Amino acid sequence: MEDMWAVVAAERGALADDLERLDDAAWETRSLCEKWSVRDAVAHLIATAEMTPPKFFGKMIGNGVDFQKMTAKEIADKREASPRAELKHFRAIRDRRTAPPGPKVSWLGETIVHSEDVRRPLGLTRAYPMAAVVAVADFYKGSNVLIGSKRRIDGVTLTATDTVWSHGSGPAVEGPMLSLLLAMTGRKAALDDLTGAGVETLRGR
Repeated sequence: MEDMWAVVAAERGALADDLERLDDAAWETRSLCEKWSVRDAVAHLIATAEMTPPKFFGKMIGNGVDFQKMTAKEIADKREASPRAELKHFRAIRDRRTAPPGPKVSWLGETIVHSEDVRRPLGLTRAYPMAAVVAVADFYKGSNVLIGSKRRIDGVTLTATDTVWSHGSGPAVEGPMLSLLLAMTGRKAALDDLTGAGVETLRGR
């Protein structure tokens, strides 16, 4: 991945194009993040794109070092007066390269995973660049920060059926690379795409 930010911009643009087709009611559909609507998820993507490390630390201190509280406030702040206004705002941040502290690949991951949080409940599909999905999976497989992906997939063997990629040891979990990525980030809806004795292990975590 020579320029992850270019991929982030392309994926933001592709999601914006999908959102353009929605009516206002669809924006209130529950996303794969159980506490968030589609509109909330998009507001979160905007908030992440407009964040910087100094701003992040300042807001964390202002919210008593409570990440969830800070995130909820940021979503409320970025929810525009209407879905149309929010979509316009989302398009405006397409090419931004600012983010909270963390490796660039984590923000690529945020973009892909939250795009699926939006698309899947709406019945929308996207063929993401495989190299991007693999890069994000390679990051999450070794990270427990915030979402605990490393712990979640411990003791199972993940194997992609649409590219050459495998990780771990133990009971098998096989399926599309994107679905493996979503499963390791806790999206249980993706488990229905997967097969193998290790699927029930993931379902219980």
